[in-house]
Amino acid sequence: MASPQTTNTFAYGDEPDELITGEAVALELHSTSFVLRAAGTMIDFLVYAAALIGLLIGAFAFATAAGLDQAIATALTVSATVICLVVIPTAVETLSRGKSLGKLAIGARIVRNDGGAIGFRHAFIRALIGVLEIFMTAGGLAAIAALLNTRAQRLGDLVAGTYAQYERVSKFSNPVVQLPGQLADWARTADVAKMPDALARRISHFLVAAPGYTPMTRHQHALNLAHEASAYVSPLPAVEPEILLSAVSALRRERETVALASEKARLAALSPALTGVPRGFPSDRG
Repeated sequence: MASPQTTNTFAYGDEPDELITGEAVALELHSTSFVLRAAGTMIDFLVYAAALIGLLIGAFAFATAAGLDQAIATALTVSATVICLVVIPTAVETLSRGKSLGKLAIGARIVRNDGGAIGFRHAFIRALIGVLEIFMTAGGLAAIAALLNTRAQRLGDLVAGTYAQYERVSKFSNPVVQLPGQLADWARTADVAKMPDALARRISHFLVAAPGYTPMTRHQHALNLAHEASAYVSPLPAVEPEILLSAVSALRRERETVALASEKARLAALSPALTGVPRGFPSDRG
């Protein structure tokens, strides 16, 4: 098996964002795509614009009926604009922890860059800047900003430190990798015990995600991982990289299952001695 002329760094091109918590737990966070964000923004734009038009009509009708002068009518117009474009969006996102009608429709939620729920400050900054980049430019400025970063963040998100997290991630059960039949004899004597757990997890993740890759990307990732794993496999079979990875993953799983079952059996055999009372020892039940 030829050694690849690449580094040993393994990274999925289509992996979700990964957040490491304070407890060293890795969380996969999926950001919403530009297309979905545009659809959600359009829905919110129409809703808030309709509310603004309705409020302006009501304000003008009230000013006309009350015989108010032009200055008061202008003040009512400005107040209606601020309420519909800043106050209401801020209140909606603050009370719903990052939701709105448009985001409910596309399955998104606005969260902080660290994955936490947003507060009043984040919602207010987003709404204030949104007046410029969404309403005053018909979404053009927001679209340009979103296309220039991987999380499709608009200017309001960049300033507030937020992004749109996609919550409708499809659930699937991880397939169980089976030992290739052609390596059944090899598996009886193969040694894979020295393989680091971190590398074994990367191999397992690759085997689960491999069907979603293009053939070229899939082959390159398999080649890189097989090159790393070859240092911990003895004897090394002359097979394709992905077959080797499947065999190593399945063999480690089977041997770990046997080891855990054996440990459980030993603990069960020792249980009477560990929990029982020696003969002649005083007992509370007597």
